[in-house]
Amino acid sequence: MRIKVCLFVFILLIKSIFLFSQVAINADGSKANNSAMLDVKSNNKGFLPPRMTQAEMMAIPIPANGLIVYCTDCLQDGNGVLATFMNGCWNALNVYCFVPISPVMATNVPSDAGIVWDWKGVPYATGYKWSLTNDYRTSTQMDTVTTKTEIGLACNTAYTRYVWAYNTCGNSLPLTLSQTTLTCLVPTLSTIDASAITSKTAISGGNITNEGGSPVTVRGVCWATVANPTTANSKTSNGTGIGTFASNLTGHAGNTTYYVKAYATNSAGTAYGNETTFETLIPILFNPDLTYGTMTDNDGNVYKTITIGTQTWMAENLKTTKYRNGDAIPNVKVNASWAGLVTGAYCWYNNDASTYKAAYGALYNWNTVADTRNIAPAGWHVPTEAEFTTLTDYLGGWEVAGGKLKETDTFHWYSPNTGASNSSGFTALPGGFRHFNNGFFGFGFNGWYWSSSAADTAMDAWMSQLTNDDAHFFPSFFGKTFGIPVRCVKD
Repeated sequence: MRIKVCLFVFILLIKSIFLFSQVAINADGSKANNSAMLDVKSNNKGFLPPRMTQAEMMAIPIPANGLIVYCTDCLQDGNGVLATFMNGCWNALNVYCFVPISPVMATNVPSDAGIVWDWKGVPYATGYKWSLTNDYRTSTQMDTVTTKTEIGLACNTAYTRYVWAYNTCGNSLPLTLSQTTLTCLVPTLSTIDASAITSKTAISGGNITNEGGSPVTVRGVCWATVANPTTANSKTSNGTGIGTFASNLTGHAGNTTYYVKAYATNSAGTAYGNETTFETLIPILFNPDLTYGTMTDNDGNVYKTITIGTQTWMAENLKTTKYRNGDAIPNVKVNASWAGLVTGAYCWYNNDASTYKAAYGALYNWNTVADTRNIAPAGWHVPTEAEFTTLTDYLGGWEVAGGKLKETDTFHWYSPNTGASNSSGFTALPGGFRHFNNGFFGFGFNGWYWSSSAADTAMDAWMSQLTNDDAHFFPSFFGKTFGIPVRCVKD
């Protein structure tokens, strides 16, 4: 009997220890906190209260105040929520979201003129903001995008940027992004082919498509009479920056090949475009012993003029593309279209203005000459055939007048250029003509000029002509659909 009593006392003692001691559940063997009956510790597991549906929760008999369960379907959207029994009813515990942690830096991609900033998304973030400065209030909204591209930055330069994650609870501390742009490069550019070529000048230029990460401080065109010109040779200076620019090339010698490159300079050095070439025209040999005047046409082209006897003539072939009233003269290139014209038109020999315009002028059909809008500028007119006869008579007759009218060289005129002295200063050139149907002929051999006089037949008009193999200057007539040069005489 005594043994049974002792056993009973022992059991009661053990029960009292479990009933009144604190309980610790952990993996490190630590005791429970003095303030807690049950102290659960873990850094990789949570605590799960009883889980049940709303119906099951409501069926708990006589729940105590403070009883906590996880109701799996208590929210309006059918999701779960922690619920506690208080003052006679069940209440959902307030659901608080977590402020996201700072974004995590990913791989930034620099270039010489920009940076692609990248960061990784973080849990609980509903969006991100990005800024040049550490100021969330002035940051740029990125929504859920986790990359930002900057352009127009300086090369070989360190940059710092800031990114925040946010949600409805607030924003994270900033992620500081740092990156240095790549080493500066020389610009990328191309050379524009030369145009408006004369015996002394031309127009070229360049197109800078990439500044290389550093601003272009000088740009222009350089040229020489040997290949691979640099800025140590002749050059222009045409502003700064990216884009297309034009250069006026001057000071050339006639009948010479020039090598041309556009150039651009930034902090990394000077870059060059592709090399192009052009050939200056053979200079017109005006009579150096005579005094020439000038006149300007309806396009603004300036010509030398010369007084011969009682007449003052243009000493160069007409180039205008407008009538006196400003109306454009159609530029007709296709032979089939030219053949059927009954209205005015012009073209350049071989349809090549860059080669033939400056020295030889335009070729006009006679309808242009006869048009009442007037091809000649104010104070001038296309000569009649009688006015050509006056010129011829003054120079000693048609048999010798041609020699006195022709330029003296054999660069423009093909050899033998018989009788050429240019003693009159007229400086006639062999600009050829356009056949009404079969294209271009006579270049180097023939110098023909329209008169304003119609011939006896409805299809023809008077013109005067010179050739390379005699000294004649004599009248003839051609079909009005031919393309022939024009010289004007002063009113």
